[in-house]
Amino acid sequence: MTPSTLAATATDSTSVVRELERVLFGAAAEGTSKLAPAMILAMLDAGDGISDLIFSPGRPSQIERHGDLIGVQMPGIAVLHPEHTARVACELISGNEQALRALKDQGACDFSYGIPNCARFRVNVFRQRGTYAIVMRVIATKIPTIADLNLPPLLAEIADIKNGVVLVTGPTGSGKSSTLAAMINLINETRADHIITIEDPIEFLHLHKRGTIHQRELHTDTPTFSLALRAALRQAPKVILVGEMRDKETIEIALTAAETGHLVLSTLHTIDASKTVERIVGTFDSKEQAAIRSRLAASFRFFISQRLIPKQAGGRQAVLEILKSTMRTREYIEKGDSEGRSLLDAMRDGTLDGMQHFDGEIEKLVRAGTITVKTGMLYATNPDNLRLQLSDVGQFDAPQDGEITP
Repeated sequence: MTPSTLAATATDSTSVVRELERVLFGAAAEGTSKLAPAMILAMLDAGDGISDLIFSPGRPSQIERHGDLIGVQMPGIAVLHPEHTARVACELISGNEQALRALKDQGACDFSYGIPNCARFRVNVFRQRGTYAIVMRVIATKIPTIADLNLPPLLAEIADIKNGVVLVTGPTGSGKSSTLAAMINLINETRADHIITIEDPIEFLHLHKRGTIHQRELHTDTPTFSLALRAALRQAPKVILVGEMRDKETIEIALTAAETGHLVLSTLHTIDASKTVERIVGTFDSKEQAAIRSRLAASFRFFISQRLIPKQAGGRQAVLEILKSTMRTREYIEKGDSEGRSLLDAMRDGTLDGMQHFDGEIEKLVRAGTITVKTGMLYATNPDNLRLQLSDVGQFDAPQDGEITP
């Protein structure tokens, strides 16, 4: 391609971007002064423990701090108007043609955004009621360690695993990305291996350490998780991180990668270990499910589910459920749960192997006074069973979490 052809292509791309900005944001795309950076910095200065920044028409700028939304007043902008959020969205997208096309065609887009020497964010811009709203997830600048996150030391064993599947599951905002980043960082520090990550978008930026690490971003470096994962099998990695098991094809290739000697780490939006198995198996047709159960049982190494629970003293506590590969858990995955032969039973009995289940960990936190009984009930997998376990605590009828008795 000649220099003149390259210049013409760049000009055409610029014209396309400007037209998309005009169609999507109208007059907000014409502003010359920058609104977003000053607002973001002011919001970040509002305190510690900020996980998200939220821009919504009809509300002041908001931060999510320790799980609660708090308004942040901006000079001259008591309440955000549609033109404010449109302008912030346009500035954040900053000419990203793929994001603009996704916003136009699908009504939402994901991308990463950074302020040098300050902070990085995972950003989602979406249309609602004919206006734009924005959610910015704060990404820690320092890659956390397993100790930093107060995770069970057992998880350090993952850095020694040579092949198989490790899944970290939980709802949005439960800390899955941070846990995976800590695992990848430990592998990177302790193993002279080639590591490939496939993310949407890239969150934590890993440097080459003892390992060599390459990070690929969805839509920027590859169109889909499945294509990038298939390509990774030809790129000689020992460790592959897939941001999310989104579809049948990605799950299928991930299992194949694990079966052919790779360590595959990924996430799922499931609430516990049992639901993780159900989700994976249920993605396939009924005639394929027995074979998938057998393959999953043979290849899984750890299923780790997370919940963030508010503490009495403020802040949040990560609570983990850990299912580890043993002869018993592999059998239960392959044959399915039955009375007295469930994954939950295996986790309850697997303390010596380092396994733990949500309600057992929540009970410990209640007894230690870290969380209230009421909070424990809200986050329990089986509140009735937990209530029986805590029957000796005697706080069920007492006011909890600011309740006022008549």
